[in-house]
Amino acid sequence: MRYSYEYKRKCVEMYREGKWPVTPKGIKDPEHFHNKIREWVRMEEANGPDVLRHKGKNKKWTPEDRLELVSKALAGASITSVAIDAGIQSGLLYQWVRKYKNEGYNGLVNLKAGRTPKETPMKKLNYNNPRKLDESEYEELVRLRAENAYIKAEIEVIKKEIALREEKEAARLKAKKQRSSKNSEKPDIS
Repeated sequence: MRYSYEYKRKCVEMYREGKWPVTPKGIKDPEHFHNKIREWVRMEEANGPDVLRHKGKNKKWTPEDRLELVSKALAGASITSVAIDAGIQSGLLYQWVRKYKNEGYNGLVNLKAGRTPKETPMKKLNYNNPRKLDESEYEELVRLRAENAYIKAEIEVIKKEIALREEKEAARLKAKKQRSSKNSEKPDIS
């Protein structure tokens, strides 16, 4: 439900006086409405009364600004409190945090807005039904897959050889150190 600026201000003033306004028709849960009023109060205290106004145009958030808010939320601050301090809805900040977790910094960069253009039949590729391979292409695919598996196995063998060499070298150094420490101890002649 969208509330006017005057109505929000009236609700905030009534809240500060210790009163609750009448819950509007269509709202089934009065507690949800009360929580919304508390949120308006916190937003107004953090950012001034103008934060309750409907803006003709939304603020453009740069990726750096978004990253700053997301960092605060990931550092342990409540997403709701960070959103209220910034004067935005907590749902928007939840989206930014989710995008940051999934895509990193690139998730916070604005993507091109609007509807995606229709693809022409020439540009459209059908990945679900790829074209059938020629016999020579199929043979090459099989050969490349076998070669790939062989190379992967070879790499694993090399890794194991390196690990064994390092293990033997570490054991040799340890034994050498123990021998040198035994030799450096002088017999006690008393």
